Amino acid sequence: MPRRTATMLASTLMLIALLCAGVFIPVPYAEMSPGPTVNTLGDHDGEPVLQISGRKTYAASGHLNMTTVRVTSADYRMNLVEAVYGWLAHDNKVVPRETLYPDGKTEEQSTQENAEEFSQSQESAKVAALKELDVPVKSWVIVSTVVKGSPAEGKLHAGDVIKAVDGTTVKEPADVAKLVTRHKPGQDVRFTIVPAKEQAAAEKEKRTPTKTQDITITTTTSDDKGEKRAIVGISAGIDHTFPFTVDIKLADVGGPSAGLMFALGIYDKLTPGNLTGGKFVAGTGTIDDAGKVGPIGGIEMKTVGARAKGAQYFLTPADNCAAAAKDTPEGLTLIKVDTIQDALGALKDLRSGDTADLPKCGK
Repeated sequence: MPRRTATMLASTLMLIALLCAGVFIPVPYAEMSPGPTVNTLGDHDGEPVLQISGRKTYAASGHLNMTTVRVTSADYRMNLVEAVYGWLAHDNKVVPRETLYPDGKTEEQSTQENAEEFSQSQESAKVAALKELDVPVKSWVIVSTVVKGSPAEGKLHAGDVIKAVDGTTVKEPADVAKLVTRHKPGQDVRFTIVPAKEQAAAEKEKRTPTKTQDITITTTTSDDKGEKRAIVGISAGIDHTFPFTVDIKLADVGGPSAGLMFALGIYDKLTPGNLTGGKFVAGTGTIDDAGKVGPIGGIEMKTVGARAKGAQYFLTPADNCAAAAKDTPEGLTLIKVDTIQDALGALKDLRSGDTADLPKCGK
């Protein structure tokens, strides 16, 4: 066989081998891409996204779109060819798999966590919107979850209201951990609670709960990567009672990043006029009860998805501005927001047409 033919054959076989290796060898990466964007003022799957009863509402038109990101599942194993294609594609982003699924988290665990975060974001969105409208909301600290096999299992239950720890009144979820960690592992800690059933009955009957219990739990040593400390095996959260009903109907969405847009949608439906002034506004960002807007992941994918849907303006968490401004889709203006008040102020400027002083990302 001539040397040239042999060389070409060897090169072809090597190329085929490399392609096969690229297809069959998994790499530790995952892919993010633009997901659906949904108008919080409109309908989804045949019913309004925001449903409010027991309070006067106003017809809301325009667009206040929440945005999402699609990600490959925890069980999916990307190959080298797919990773290279993703790196080269403009609308996709390849990231280390552990970025999306840290500590070997399974698909089921990730889905459950996202569902819990989504539920909490809805509650915070309601609180933030109603506070802006000076509508009173009652709040209290509760047992959010109980770790299986922990000292608290069977003694505390999800939904129990935590009134005090060792006689000290609890005002915020963070107070619980602070009070428990004052102890050394093996010491007793005393919880004063309103049982979840009593709290539910009191809410239904519109009365103040009358039954409290003192429950003593022996602490144990934490087993996570942090500093060793006393724990009982619960996470504390916060629950609210609203003076009227606000339901958010949006399935198949997880995570906390729609909080800001839900809050603005609720605010719009409870106030006369058009909050956007007819502009197509999309956005993202977590929100807490005080109206503080927090950063999210996948900002580049969300701006692409929003612009593809027709958005003109994008409400961007301040901490995401730098990343979003690096590759802003043409025709989309990024507005920097740090609080719900910032977002409402920007929307007021859009309505008036005075956009010169908008707090834009990159300014």
